[in-house]
Amino acid sequence: MVRRNDQRRAALVDASIEVLAAQGARGLTFRAVDTEAAVPNGTASNYFANRDDLLTQAGARVYERLHPDEATITRQRTAGRDRDTYVALMRELVDRIASFRTGYLALLELRLEATRRPELRAVLTERIRADVAANVSYHEASGLPGDAMAVKLLYLSLNWLIVEQLTLPDVFTPAERDELVTAAVERIVAPYQG
Repeated sequence: MVRRNDQRRAALVDASIEVLAAQGARGLTFRAVDTEAAVPNGTASNYFANRDDLLTQAGARVYERLHPDEATITRQRTAGRDRDTYVALMRELVDRIASFRTGYLALLELRLEATRRPELRAVLTERIRADVAANVSYHEASGLPGDAMAVKLLYLSLNWLIVEQLTLPDVFTPAERDELVTAAVERIVAPYQG
């Protein structure tokens, strides 16, 4: 029984991500989540204390779903340690995040909502700081070129490239996007190679 409840909760949180992406934070209601999850009205309100709880759990779930699977992590750990490998990893990262379009759009909605909700801002700040720190730690342990500052600069520049791709996909062609990822790695990482 508990397993089914965990599955239902996950389905409701996934539905909330879809609602956020499609309707924005103002459209996120228990009824909208119930409809998206195809469950009886009132189901979401049985699983979440309030709307803030739902917003917070949606943010956490986006990060869970964006995390690479074990096969990807293993492949990355066994890849080369040069700049070309770094470029390939960053292209893969951009593609993986952009392929979860609704999740990233929901995260953007959550960030906007966090400007009005201090509790959500605190949760997202903690989560994103932890994500950046984990990326820096992973990078430092990987032996790839560049330092912590390069990782943070790539994080900032590639995040906006993803926003551009998801919100205005015709601004850059796929080939231009690949060129931009390559240039970002070469220009940000190259100064640190010595």
